Amino acid sequence: MVLNRNELCWCGSGKKYKRCHLGADNRGTGGGGRQIPLKTTAQIEGIRRACRLTVEILDLVAARIGPGVTTNDVNDWVHGQTLARGGQPAPLHYRGFPKSVCTSINNVICHGIPDDTRLVDGDIVNVDVTTILDGYYGDASRMFLIGPVSAPARRLVEVARECLAIGVGQVKPGHTFGDIGFHIQQHAEAHGYSVVRAYTGHGIGLKFHEPPEVLHVGERGQGPVIRPDMVFTIEPMINAGTYECRILKDGWTAVTKDGALSAQWEHTVRATGTGAEVLTA
Repeated sequence: MVLNRNELCWCGSGKKYKRCHLGADNRGTGGGGRQIPLKTTAQIEGIRRACRLTVEILDLVAARIGPGVTTNDVNDWVHGQTLARGGQPAPLHYRGFPKSVCTSINNVICHGIPDDTRLVDGDIVNVDVTTILDGYYGDASRMFLIGPVSAPARRLVEVARECLAIGVGQVKPGHTFGDIGFHIQQHAEAHGYSVVRAYTGHGIGLKFHEPPEVLHVGERGQGPVIRPDMVFTIEPMINAGTYECRILKDGWTAVTKDGALSAQWEHTVRATGTGAEVLTA
């Protein structure tokens, strides 16, 4: 399982992964067997099916979510419908996560734990669904606007979605992962927003998290080169205020440090010979 950037490095140095082998692993030269995998035709088809199931579950949430719904309701829908369709919810028990979906409201950046909180008019909420089907993983998230939403909140959600589209547009042979981050960062900051650094996209398919780490900030031409049949997520988290975050006592919920709103959209994409196949479109 790929390490979180802030965990101790796999090599035993005692340093954080980001300060030790992360860069070398992302270049495929880390010596730890963490090269960016290229998926086979059969694997891609399996991932494609898992992604279609993820989309079905998000469509179901979209049809039901609204004022008065609790995030536990969302969790129950995702859990039950995933099982009914032959899949498994990947977040459940992953590193101790207690629920089957992440629900992140307003100033929650990511990894919000469903509970009895009721959604009310004016809320914005991210629902992040990851499905396992026949051993393959599909991952996507969407923002939902609950009732009448303020113009600033609506604009943040729109720009976050634009950032995702811009990032996907950089998935081309010969481009680098730095190109993805650079263009996302430029667009967000041009609108007065910030891009979260602490959480990133990631390789996916045979495991929940695989190499590479997909940053949503960066420099043109930097990082690993994108190659056909790499499969990974792009999931920019865009904040109305500072990009800094803090983790609540539950050990999971990441919130904006200044209490400002945050928005995120996510797709699983496959790099092709000409561009990107959005598997969770």
